[in-house]
Amino acid sequence: MKKVVLEGALVAFIGALLALAGNAVSPQGISLTHDFFHVGDRPRPNPTTSLPNPVSSNSSALAQPANTATPAGNDLAATLKQEGLGLIDGARAAELFNDPRRLQNLVVFIDARHDEEYRAGHIPGAYQFDYYYANKFLGTIVPVVQQAQTIVVYCNGGECTDSHYAALELANFAPREKLMVYAGGITEWKTTGHEVETGERNSGVVNKSP
Repeated sequence: MKKVVLEGALVAFIGALLALAGNAVSPQGISLTHDFFHVGDRPRPNPTTSLPNPVSSNSSALAQPANTATPAGNDLAATLKQEGLGLIDGARAAELFNDPRRLQNLVVFIDARHDEEYRAGHIPGAYQFDYYYANKFLGTIVPVVQQAQTIVVYCNGGECTDSHYAALELANFAPREKLMVYAGGITEWKTTGHEVETGERNSGVVNKSP
C-alpha cells in the first residue's frame, strides 16, 4: 500500500513538472504572475483606512502606495474624459450649487472624504460617500445618484484622489455622463468664501468661510 502511494505521488510530481514546462514554452501559456483579478487597477487606502474592493460585504482591505496622486490640470481633464467623467472648476461648482434643481436632489454634491473631515465642514447639503467604506453609504447614495441629473464629487482638492475614484465607484450605479469631479474641492470652496456646513448633512449649522 505504501509503495502504491509513493508511486502515485511520484507520477503526480512528474506530471506537474511536465505541465509547467509545457506552459513555459507554449506561446499561449498562462502567465503565473498575471493580475487576473485586476487588484492593481484600483487605488489603495493609506494604512489608517480600509477600502472594500470590489464593493461587497466580503471585501478585503488594501494598502495605498505613498506616491499615488491625481493627475493635475490638463492631464486630469484628459484622464477623466477618457473614463467618461466630467471635470468642473469652482465657478461651475458654485453655479450648480445655486441651481434650483439642487433643492429637488436633481443636482447633488458628493463629499468623498472620511467622517472627521466631512463633519468639520462640507458643502451644504452634500452627501458623504467615503468609498473606502463604500458599503456603509451605498444604501443612501445609490437611490440619490440614480435619480440625479448631475452629480458633483469632491474631496480636499489638490492631489487628493478620493473624488476621482469615488466617481469611478459611483459609475457602477449611475451613467458616467452625469458624474463630474470638482478638482478644487473643499479647499477651493472655502478659500473663495462659500458657506460650509458642519456636522451631519442638513444639520443647519452653516458658516461663511473666512
